[in-house]
Parts: sequence; C-alpha cells; structure tokens
Amino acid sequence: MRLQNKTITIRDWEIKDFDTYRKWNEGDHVWMDFNGPYYPRKTSAEIENQIKIYQEKIQTQRWKSPRTRLVIADLATDELIGTVNWYWESEVTNWKCIGIAIYDDRQWGKNIGYHALKLWIDYLFQEDETLVRLDLRTWSGNKGMMRLAEKLGFLQEACFRKARIVKGVYYDSIGMGILREEWYERKTN
Repeated sequence: MRLQNKTITIRDWEIKDFDTYRKWNEGDHVWMDFNGPYYPRKTSAEIENQIKIYQEKIQTQRWKSPRTRLVIADLATDELIGTVNWYWESEVTNWKCIGIAIYDDRQWGKNIGYHALKLWIDYLFQEDETLVRLDLRTWSGNKGMMRLAEKLGFLQEACFRKARIVKGVYYDSIGMGILREEWYERKTN
C-alpha cells in the first residue's frame, strides 16, 4: 500500500527500510526526547524482533487492514524518515489513538508531520466506516506535537496534571481528539 500527496509518501514496509529503522531506534537521537521519553527505550532485541515481524509481513504479504503502522518516506528518494501508527485505547468501544515519529530532526518544521498525519487520518476514517473518533496522546513538553494536532483540527479533551516525568521534571499528559464529522467538515471548508 502506498499513499502520497505533493509532499510525502506513507507506505508499507520494505526490506530497504530496516537498516535506517535500526539506525534511528538505537542509540540516542533528538526525536527520542519528544516521543514518549517517559517510557523505556527499545532494546536491541526488541528492535530486531520488530524487524522480523515486518520481514515476515513483506514475505507473506499478510498485512492487516487497516494497517497499524506505515513508513513515512521521502517523496523524492523513498527513504524512511519516520512512521505513523495507531493502537487501541479501547477495542470494545472502537477507540483508536494515532501517533507519529519523524526520526531526523533536520526534517522537522517542513510540514512533513502535518501531511503524513493528514494522509493517515484520511486512510483510517476511510478504511473503517465504524470509526467515530481518533485520539492523539502527547505530553505538555512536546509543544510541536500539540501545535500539529491543533493544526489538524484536534481538540484538547484531557489534561492529566503532572502525570509524566521527563528528566526529573513533571509534565502534564495531554489527550486530544477529533470526531469523524469534524474531520470531514474541515476537509470541505
């Protein structure tokens, strides 16, 4: 699967992505300071296990629908620069949260996140007609993600005060959401 606009591509994983994925997920990179820095970082074994899962999907072409994670690829080079994903907040109530990570901070500020999430949100709402809402979770120290969510029409729906600790400092946990009808209303205006 491949979706694109004038700025960015989001697509299925390819074998050529794994070295880049490994490089950006091992060690210490700026993106890790913003993308859930209160969670433990993946171990090398966890990274390799994730790669094995995607290798198997590529070989068997057994992709879930809707996809749970796609590569954000540079439009010109098709090189992996990040990922978009979704996960269940509550499967019982069909409540999904979405996320994004752009690994190379030199790519930040170029509207890549905006265009990638826009494609991702369109895809998720089109793929699942029973989907009523999408959430995005972040923390109050990630101002860029909060601005991006607002630019896409998400509203802040939750603020759990002093719920995240980053480098010894407490931050709020922020929940933002958009309803299907709000998303489509924005698209028509």
